[in-house]
Amino acid sequence: MTEQTPTQTETFSDLPLRFSIPARHARGRAVRIETALADILSAHAYPPVIEALLTEAVTLTALLGSLLKDAGGELTMQAQTGEGAVTLLVCDYRDGQLRGYAQYDEAKVAELTPEPTLFGLFGQGYLAITFDRKKRSENEPGGRYQGIVPLEGASLAEACEYYFAQSEQIPTLIRTARSSGDDRTVAGGFLVQHLAEGEEGRERLHVRLDHPEWEHVRALAETVKPEELADGSLPLEELVWRLFHEEDEVRIEQGAGLSKGCRCDPDHIRSVIGRFPVEERREMADEDGDIKVDCEFCNRQFPISLSSMEN
Repeated sequence: MTEQTPTQTETFSDLPLRFSIPARHARGRAVRIETALADILSAHAYPPVIEALLTEAVTLTALLGSLLKDAGGELTMQAQTGEGAVTLLVCDYRDGQLRGYAQYDEAKVAELTPEPTLFGLFGQGYLAITFDRKKRSENEPGGRYQGIVPLEGASLAEACEYYFAQSEQIPTLIRTARSSGDDRTVAGGFLVQHLAEGEEGRERLHVRLDHPEWEHVRALAETVKPEELADGSLPLEELVWRLFHEEDEVRIEQGAGLSKGCRCDPDHIRSVIGRFPVEERREMADEDGDIKVDCEFCNRQFPISLSSMEN
């Protein structure tokens, strides 16, 4: 491993870590979120079970978003159903900025157990994950790719594992955890994936009858403990060292800092409304001549006056 001893420097939340194990054809991500998570959760007075669900969703979004290679890319995760206690869950990531929102039926939520199953929360639902990659070059064009799978498994993390297995054919292990106390919540997440061999045109390792490199990495990764993931005093570098210190080489790289980010500023909203014809804008306005736009992510309303659009 590149670092032979665990680092003793203080770690900070909201800083993800990227790592790879070249000899094992594996890559991974580790995240820990505190301030960004608090900012997202504070927008609504969520019931405890919904807060726990959204916490897991934001953590997963940070993990998956950190897989994007270049600035300007965006990751959106959406879980939806028409029959469950939770009708909509949506989170997205762009350049380290996170946002998330849950829509739910209060009466159905009140009937849930303190630790409901994924099926108990959603019923028969689906998970959609969208990667919107920025164009890198003529040889590596960007593009939008969306995969949709049933909401299956005991948790959102398991549903995401199922997504990678079905939509991208990439064996993946994902773990999340959270710790609450002293008016603070810390969430942690860990992801490791098995990759294809380097050259183009060669088969993915997982289509073989055996793939010992992945089984080895998975066995080590499965030993990660929930209390380690959500321990704000444990550096992520040390967490990776604990799991893979016997490997010959583990490459690590600090990812972009995480923060709450939304696109609901008045100038952006005004520019979007400005794309509508004048007559349609007038129909949108209330009797005071304001077009009122709600941002569910931030739980804020933005009144845009018609007069400001015409100036």
